Amino acid sequence: MSQSPDQYLSPEESADVDAALLSSSEKFLTRLTISSQRLLQKIAQDSQVSVEELTHHQIIQWFENDSKIKREQGDNAGTLKW
Repeated sequence: MSQSPDQYLSPEESADVDAALLSSSEKFLTRLTISSQRLLQKIAQDSQVSVEELTHHQIIQWFENDSKIKREQGDNAGTLKW
């Protein structure tokens, strides 16, 4: 599976979702879940805990930190690219 660090759904995964026998809304939720899993793994790594140990406070803090980096360094900084 090839993917860049800021890409949370690889082309292969996206193609697999497209091929699945799911409705459009189910495909959207599937993509969201896969990319969320990858993002949670990144947050856990940055927080030096396992995904299972992550708390909602740590997730919120991570998003706040990522947002702060973008405000200070520009939209291309940080992890999330919107």
